Amino acid sequence: MAVKEVKLQTFEWQGKDKSGNATKGKLDATNVAAAKARLRSQGIIPKRVSKERVSMFSNKNKAIKPLDIAFFTRQMATMMKSGVPLIQGLEIVANGAEKDKLKKMIYQIRDSVSSGTDFSTALAQFPDYFDDLYCNLVRAGEQSGALETMLDRIASYKEKIEALKAKIRKAMTYPAAVVVVGIVVTAILLVKVVPVFEDLFTSFGADLPAFTRFVVDLSEYAQKWWFVALLAVALTGYAFQRTHKKSQRFHDWVDRAVLKIPVIGKILHQAAIARFARTLSTTFAAGVPLVEALDSAAGAVGNVVYRNAILQIRNGVSTGQSLQNAVTMTGVFPNMAIQMIGIGEEAGSLEAMLDKIASFYEEQVDNAVDALSSLMEPMIMVVLGTLVGGLVIAMYLPIFQLGNVVG
Repeated sequence: MAVKEVKLQTFEWQGKDKSGNATKGKLDATNVAAAKARLRSQGIIPKRVSKERVSMFSNKNKAIKPLDIAFFTRQMATMMKSGVPLIQGLEIVANGAEKDKLKKMIYQIRDSVSSGTDFSTALAQFPDYFDDLYCNLVRAGEQSGALETMLDRIASYKEKIEALKAKIRKAMTYPAAVVVVGIVVTAILLVKVVPVFEDLFTSFGADLPAFTRFVVDLSEYAQKWWFVALLAVALTGYAFQRTHKKSQRFHDWVDRAVLKIPVIGKILHQAAIARFARTLSTTFAAGVPLVEALDSAAGAVGNVVYRNAILQIRNGVSTGQSLQNAVTMTGVFPNMAIQMIGIGEEAGSLEAMLDKIASFYEEQVDNAVDALSSLMEPMIMVVLGTLVGGLVIAMYLPIFQLGNVVG
């Protein structure tokens, strides 16, 4: 069922209450007339109503992030566990939302539910924010009559997955930071510092050492072509991003390549296993059949190597294989995870064992990222020291030989 788009705006108002006391505040309405009508219905005589001024640094106009969805889910779970009805809970959460886009979306969900649509169906109208896994879990909660429990489970799942993503981003950021800082420092020295020395060297009237000549030539090239180099880097980055997004083959190649990067690859392996176990545990606990749960895990794992492996596991399980044997056959999961899955199957506590596997590998990722951070700090100093030291030596070599030149 289509939902009529609600175009709400935030208005600042000043007026007098029933006792004649001056009061002011903010409210959401479609226009000024609607805002005044709403104030009058609350017993307030409006004197001034105007659109809220939004700073360019405000969160109001920012896009909805996955962390916002996790927070929304946690709020709804808390509301429903406290006995607040679903529609009223959506109203409360929408009123408290800082981002206009999020507020508008929640109001649309509320209106859809008010008109008789299932909560899961209302959420499915926004597939960019509520994927199939999310909607299926909510639908399972609705059908079992335990929506508040399911929302709490989804909230925990989303929070842990987003925390894991943040750790992976942190791990990828440090090596990039080393490269960027090194390039920026080198560019500044070549464009601003080396030319000063070059003028001094010209007055010597002698041939420069090979290393110094190389740096001076590099400086001249950088001064002449810096804009072209910058444009080439920007275009390369843009082309990579577009190709990665549009070409599945290239996307898959990158997924396989990053797993082979020293240190980083190990972190990504552990993160993929943690996502697999966390997603499978959550869906299996919700009563989703194992084969369907594996489909959800394949979509959430975030790497083509593990996605293909999980699809292989699903095919094996669907033909009667045990989960442990199917996981073993892929050849990508570590022995410890395989043994724990086997123990969980035998004991009838697969959900709990998968949860333990997820927690273990999430902790491994956390420790690995912290270790990488500690490793990268001295590495940054070494890179900068080598670049700056090399340029300084190149610039001072002619000065050290000045006596020979003059003689």
